[in-house]
Amino acid sequence: MSAFWSAWVSVITLAVILGCTWLLFATRKSEKHKETTEETLGHEFDGIEEYDNPLPKWWFQMFLGTVIFGLGYLALYPGLGNFQGLLGWSSHGQWEEEMAHAEEQYRPVFQKYAALSIEQLQSEEDGLKMGQRMFSNNCAVCHGSAGTGAYGFPNLTDNDWLYGGEPQTLITTIANGRNGGMPAWGQVLGEDGVRDVTSYVLSLSGAADSLDGDAVARGQSQFQALCAACHGADGKGTQALGAPNLTDNTWLYGGSFEQVAHSIRNGRAGVMPAHKDLLSDEKIHLIAAYVYSLSQK
Repeated sequence: MSAFWSAWVSVITLAVILGCTWLLFATRKSEKHKETTEETLGHEFDGIEEYDNPLPKWWFQMFLGTVIFGLGYLALYPGLGNFQGLLGWSSHGQWEEEMAHAEEQYRPVFQKYAALSIEQLQSEEDGLKMGQRMFSNNCAVCHGSAGTGAYGFPNLTDNDWLYGGEPQTLITTIANGRNGGMPAWGQVLGEDGVRDVTSYVLSLSGAADSLDGDAVARGQSQFQALCAACHGADGKGTQALGAPNLTDNTWLYGGSFEQVAHSIRNGRAGVMPAHKDLLSDEKIHLIAAYVYSLSQK
């Protein structure tokens, strides 16, 4: 927060508190007029009139108490712009303390499971439940609460992996993230070429009978020239590059003719964020074990 806005917030906050205090004293009856009276303030609404009596003493004292409490709170804790308070407390600092305490308390539990391999953890129900909860907190927003994925986000339950589904590969993926890039070929192929290559790609997954044979043949030669370097000459993909298998009828962005054509024409860019700076190695180990379990059912 800039110095101007810090001062602005501080002045407004204190002005409201002091203004209310002044108003309280300015409208309070003097001691000699403490007694109640039958006089009214002269206005009436719906048959109700307000007597011109002083505030009850307890009400007045409670109001003063709230003013004193408010000023004391603002002196001790943040609330006046950039002023951090005499105690130096902050919500972020408290969160860090609680996280450090939790890490210390649960470290033995995580170390216990970290000593087991991903395969061994498949028989540890409590460990997998811990991995599931952490998956829900960190991964479900993209892959879904059940890990079944969504448009552009891989299904983790079908044993079809872009970069491989081996335990150590899963750990690497979660820790370091992935950056998948499919170049756009629209300007290189032209619209007719895009549709020819689309026809050939769809023929690899068993749709040849519904496609134009001539288009499939033309698309095959173009595929070998432009696409085989990543997807392989047989279209079965290359996990080292994250290039998907085009023969299994599993599609990340949809397998209709127009959806595949869109991918070829405009390219795709997928990003899996790295979690190594957000999660400890032990937690990544448990999440990887849970993800691995999804494809073993």
